[in-house]
Amino acid sequence: MKIIICKDYEHMSRFSADIVIEQIRQKPDSVIGLATGSTPLGMYKELIRQYKKGRVDFSKVVTFNLDEYLGLSPDHPQSYHYFMFNNFFNHINIKIENVNLPGGITAYNLDGVCREYDEKIEKAGGIDLQILGIGHNGHIGFNEPGKKLYTQTHIVSLSHETIKANSRFFDHIDEVPRKAITMGVGGIMRAKKILLLASGKDKAAIIKKAFSGIITTEIPASLLQLHKDILVILDKEAAKELKLDNKRFCA
Repeated sequence: MKIIICKDYEHMSRFSADIVIEQIRQKPDSVIGLATGSTPLGMYKELIRQYKKGRVDFSKVVTFNLDEYLGLSPDHPQSYHYFMFNNFFNHINIKIENVNLPGGITAYNLDGVCREYDEKIEKAGGIDLQILGIGHNGHIGFNEPGKKLYTQTHIVSLSHETIKANSRFFDHIDEVPRKAITMGVGGIMRAKKILLLASGKDKAAIIKKAFSGIITTEIPASLLQLHKDILVILDKEAAKELKLDNKRFCA
């Protein structure tokens, strides 16, 4: 595990975008796992900017998103389908047939939908680079803290803490879906490389808990310490409680 600390969110976003660009340069048909939420927005904006400058070509890239709310249509402003197209896909030259997001409004055969998503990832050759954020309670994707964790894509009931945190995107907390479909921890860990992003002082406590040596299902992100190739990129605010020897600063 490598931890890199950037001076601020903007610098962190540029640094992480450069890693994605380098991945695509080395393998133009890379399979990239994507995350939603406010943290990767700056990275997506920087990737769009670099695409418009001709520095990166997404025409052969294949993407798989981590998760989606259950019950929201793809055109719902708070669905992750809408988020990804509005903030990223509509602004680059990625092929629509190469974009994969788990079904959010599906009301039939949910087990089959989950199984098919994992099979599609496997058929694509697995994920080369997985982008992650981290929740205030340590969740990755929508894998919530608990005594047990699922390895495969599955349906999850969101914790009250996650619902409360995500309510800032909705008009009222009652509008936040209570369930979601998410890639499992096993699926995340099978990625060849993982890039986790976190920013802001409100993430400092969970970053310390997740990456200070203790591994527990009560902090799902802590399992990432077992991955053979993970890069954690933080701004100074998110990193201020870390006291590790393996951290370094952005160039």
